[in-house]
Amino acid sequence: MEYKVKPFVAQVRSSEGSSAVAQQVASFIEQEAVDGWKFVSCGNIDTTIAGSGGCFGLGSKPSTSTSIMVLVFKR
Repeated sequence: MEYKVKPFVAQVRSSEGSSAVAQQVASFIEQEAVDGWKFVSCGNIDTTIAGSGGCFGLGSKPSTSTSIMVLVFKR
């Protein structure tokens, strides 16, 4: 059995709501189903993006935290 994990980023306008996100997720799942992949679950991966020290401290950037939504498939 194979598993595949793919990131998902919703594209939502200010006039749209959660139903637009749900429709995008459903469409994403349907696209994978064409190739025989079955949806298993979705979740979030929290991670830290490393900052940079800059040049002698000039232009340095601090580390930032981010959350990435992923969809898990199997076939």
